[in-house]
Order: sequence, then C-alpha cells, then structure tokens
Amino acid sequence: MIQKVAAVVVPGVAPFELGIAYEVFGIDRRDTGGPTFDFTLCTPEPGMVATKGGFPVGVDAGLEATDDADVVVVVAYDVISDAGGIDVLPAYLDAVRRAHARGAWILSLCSGAFVLAAAGLLDGRRCTTHWMFADRLAAAAPHADVDPDVLFVDDDRIITSAGTAAGIDAALHLVRTELGGESARSVARRMVVPPQRDGGQAQFVVDPLPCEADSLSDLLAWMREHLALPHTVATLARRAMLSERTFARRFREETGATPAAWLARQRVARAQELLESTEAPVDEIACLVGFGSAAVMRHHFARRLGTSPVAYRRRFAAVAS
Repeated sequence: MIQKVAAVVVPGVAPFELGIAYEVFGIDRRDTGGPTFDFTLCTPEPGMVATKGGFPVGVDAGLEATDDADVVVVVAYDVISDAGGIDVLPAYLDAVRRAHARGAWILSLCSGAFVLAAAGLLDGRRCTTHWMFADRLAAAAPHADVDPDVLFVDDDRIITSAGTAAGIDAALHLVRTELGGESARSVARRMVVPPQRDGGQAQFVVDPLPCEADSLSDLLAWMREHLALPHTVATLARRAMLSERTFARRFREETGATPAAWLARQRVARAQELLESTEAPVDEIACLVGFGSAAVMRHHFARRLGTSPVAYRRRFAAVAS
C-alpha cells in the first residue's frame, strides 16, 4: 500500500502537471474520509527551481527523497534539448532506475515519459505520452510500444500518461489500484473530476492524414467534397486517369495510406465537425459523410477514437449561448 510519494521537480517543470501530483497525493483528506500520503517535492539541486510558467518553486529535499518512496512522480518538463536530444541529469536517471529496481511505482506525467526513455525503463513496454510527442518518444525509445491513442498505460508498475489532464486519470488509476475504488472516488470528488474517464486521447488528435499530394491533390480535394459517394479504387483510378494498380501505389506513396483508410479518416473527421457544430441526427450525419448508417459510423468511431458518435457529441458539441 502506497504511503510515501516523491515528485521530482527540475528546471522547466510544467506547473499544471506538478499541481496534479500535489492535488492527488499532497492534500490531507482525512476530514472527508479520503486517503492521505506523505508527499514530498524533491530536486537534484535543492533551492528555488524555475518553472515553465516563469515563476519559481522552492524545493528543500534532494533526490534522496526518492530512495524510500513508494511512488516516484516524474513530472512533465521541457526535457527535449535545443539540439533535439533528451536532456536529463544523470543523477535523475539513476534515482528513477533505483526506485524502479526496488519495486516502487513510477508515474510519469506527459513528457515525463522521455525521462523514462532516457533511463531505459520503457524498453519492451507499452507506454504513451502527449499525442504531439508520440513519434518523438518512439524514436527516443525504439524498443518500446508507444500507443498515442490512450490516456495512460500501466505496464508492470510503470505508468505513463498523455497530455495535461490525462495525468489526473493516471494518478487516480494508481490510487484505485493500490487503495481501491472508494479511495479513488473520494479523491475525485474532492477534485470535482470523474473518477474514471472513457475514451482516449485519439478524440483530441487533429486529423493526421494529408489533404495535399504531389499529383493527386486535386483528386483529394474532390474526394473531401464528395465524401457521401461510394468511392472505390476503380472509380477513383478512372477519375485520376490511371490504372488501378498505379493509382493504388501512387495514392499510398503520396498520402501514406490506402484510399479506403484515407477516406475513413476523412469521413470520421467530417463527422466530428458535424457532431460538434450541428444538431443533425447521427443517422443523417452518417449518410452525409459516406458511412451509410449509424452502425457503420459507430464502428469507425470506436476504432479510431475509442468512443461513440453520441458520446463524442455529448463531450464536444458547442453549447448555444
């Protein structure tokens, strides 16, 4: 059962993520029946530590505070150097490695995953980080399985989380795992957040597939304007005045996807826009974007976004003033 929690603070630390560590583990909740932890901030060089927000935080404890901690929180900070590499103090890496070797939980928030990558702790593990940095993390930890579509990953006492608020989900998961659901709910109630969210960060990702190409840019624009049509490789190849084989090869070369995969993602993206900005029924939107039925659209939303069209609209629909 976790009792002592040490959060590591280094120059450039993200104030919000540091606040998450404090809010979950640093508040005495005995008056409301919640758990209480021995929470400590620590740093390689005790004193005033500059934050990413431009204001300093006073930290008295050194990294020795991690030596007997049940949980070491690796807080997000500007870990990427100007040269593009990972800039982590060797003493920090050693502290994280020692904590993991003796069985402590390691909880990384957002870009904190890069510290774990530099320490070699992500090799052979599934992990995540903010979707904007997922490719960079995969390059930094080539032997890790980076999943950019989830809010957090728990792999054998190493928890990595996606951007910002996903750190709350990861921290509550740790409380739930160690202390049970009632403790997690108690913390969540005090923070006025859901004790467990559904879906993943894929719901927040800007459409990654290109809408421009070298020779097929006009065709891509036309496809986006006519998503409701039943496109096939044959009909698209004829429109591009290419053989089906040449068209399929060139399409993948210029977009990085098959025509079917590209269309599915564009249809999901357009459906997202309509769900956010209109009150049209889900069946109608499914037809407008080319899925044909609500059932087919639900399948693609579940596969791509980890949620349903109805749940997506409930979360993201614009509120009329």
